[in-house]
Amino acid sequence: MPHRHLGASDDVAALIQLEVTLADGTRQVIATDSSWKAGVGEILFTDLYDGEKADARLATPGWSAPGFEESGWWPIAVGASDAERLVMPSDAPVRATEVLRPVEVTVMERRTADLNGKVIEISPERLLVDFGQNISGRVRMQVSGAAGQSVTIRHAEVLDGGELGMRTLREAEATDVYTLRGDGLEEWEPAFAIHGFRYVDVTGWPGRADEAKAAIENGALVAVVLHTQMERLGAFAASDERVTRLHENSRWSMRDNFVSIPTDCPQRDERLGWTGDIQAFAPTAAFHYSCTGLLSSWLTDLAVEQKAHGTVPWYVPVIPGGFWTPPTPAAVWGDAATVVPWELYRATADTGLLRQQYDSAKGWVDLVDSLAGEDHVWDCSMQLGDWLDPSAPPEAPMQAMTDPHLVATAFFAHSARIVSQWAQVLDKPQEAAHYGQLADAIGEGFRARYTDGVGHLSSDTQTAYALTIAFDLAGDEERRAVAGKRLAELVEASGGNVATGFAGTPALTAALSATGHAEQAYRLLMETSCPSWLYAVTMDATTTWERWDSMLPDGSINPGGMTSFNHYALGAVAAWLEQVVGGLTPAEPGYRVIEVAPQPGGGLSWAESVHRTPFGWAASSWRTDDDGTLSLDVVVPVGATARVSLPGGKSVRLGHGRHHLSA
Repeated sequence: MPHRHLGASDDVAALIQLEVTLADGTRQVIATDSSWKAGVGEILFTDLYDGEKADARLATPGWSAPGFEESGWWPIAVGASDAERLVMPSDAPVRATEVLRPVEVTVMERRTADLNGKVIEISPERLLVDFGQNISGRVRMQVSGAAGQSVTIRHAEVLDGGELGMRTLREAEATDVYTLRGDGLEEWEPAFAIHGFRYVDVTGWPGRADEAKAAIENGALVAVVLHTQMERLGAFAASDERVTRLHENSRWSMRDNFVSIPTDCPQRDERLGWTGDIQAFAPTAAFHYSCTGLLSSWLTDLAVEQKAHGTVPWYVPVIPGGFWTPPTPAAVWGDAATVVPWELYRATADTGLLRQQYDSAKGWVDLVDSLAGEDHVWDCSMQLGDWLDPSAPPEAPMQAMTDPHLVATAFFAHSARIVSQWAQVLDKPQEAAHYGQLADAIGEGFRARYTDGVGHLSSDTQTAYALTIAFDLAGDEERRAVAGKRLAELVEASGGNVATGFAGTPALTAALSATGHAEQAYRLLMETSCPSWLYAVTMDATTTWERWDSMLPDGSINPGGMTSFNHYALGAVAAWLEQVVGGLTPAEPGYRVIEVAPQPGGGLSWAESVHRTPFGWAASSWRTDDDGTLSLDVVVPVGATARVSLPGGKSVRLGHGRHHLSA
């Protein structure tokens, strides 16, 4: 059902085909036509944002039985169908993948609460339930009571002053209401609504509050985790449980936001397929789960929207009249057209996806080339730049320290280089040469505009140097070393705090470790003051936050109107944990050659990365002994080889099997 903020309609349509295999093996197809009728069931209202209301007294379990009373049914109107446009889905369906029981149930006192400007009365039977994990999903209840009694469930990600933190939902009501039919034990969960939550507030549960508390503690209320069904491929762990939890938070945020499309957040009145978020997170996503099906389907939609609007939109699919429409070209977000397919190819060696998306990727680079100046610097168009740089004011997330046109030009060069390599894979040598030369020219323009010729940048920020290093824009090894040294100095000057947003964060620690400054990368990783990755972990986060300070040190919620506790973009650091801390990287697409080069540090005594590659399971696990000896265990699947680099400069090449090395 359309949400009121995105346009509503009185027309409800369905295209249904039921295929029945009979006992004798024959198949019967029952499809929608003029013989069908429509009626009203127990679902009174359902909405992705606001929740679902159901009255079990209106349910008609025997509606299809012979002789069933047909009053209340009416003929349907058959409209024009464009079913020929339908294609077989390439992604798996959304399914219930896990069920969580409460970890704590609290009986709350009767009081008046002000939520979103509305004063409401809270009943004496009110209970606060903590499921211990922020999820996308809904609750399932088993309850007995009198007919007509209603149980109301409100959802939120965090608590604010001991109450549900509802302000971050904005206009989403996130409330489910179930009215009992009164004939014994009843089980119910919403059929269509999905919420983002860790906590629920329950009112109207039959019986005394202590009885309700005991019932819920014993499983009468559970949280059902819902997302697109994906095979888990990767795992990471380290000796510091906080670092392991950081990685798990990244994985949970992916689960919670891969619901048919890669959304930004699962709880507020938004949940859109923002292109910038998945551009930042693509390498991490490909490690966590087998997500090529979902993302290839979404990328098909991206190409369709790109063709319709003349640019890669801010989010896919585009909501007419929604945020920032009609879309305009912008770096980081538009670069999803190149980065996401390329990172999936690096993880899977799937050239079919490259062929499918090549025109889209090339079209994006060509568009930016037409907008950039003669020096190939992209200094026009609205840019979000290093979105949510921690120095930006709460209500102005695009006011970053780094010049947004520096960011745009860096990503322009990066995408051009990707398309050049892409064309090589697809055996298009002329186009590979063209985009390679374009990437070189953009690099020259970037250095002329934004550097002093030695390696220092006009934007003296962590993001500027991280992008320069990660996208190979320094020009030569000497200037790259200067950039790496300056980046390390900025980290030290910050006291080990992160100073990057959506653009710079995915490149930050990797740029440091790639230029010989792993110590500073680990300093960023192990810092616990805000802004840092472990700050959220110390604040009991179970998913990745949208802002570095989504929750302030005093436990209050960031005052900005846009605050979520379940965004995966800043969790892109998990790729560095897997590849550099754990030491497992695809050196060639599909892990045919595996790079095993862990860089221990940060006080960690062990770490490991495990990934199911297209060839089978691969693993890198290291441990430091009391005498400083490093022990490394490597698993190489059949059909692949590993290129292993040990501290001290020792390198070996390994075939399939289990291997133990020490240095």
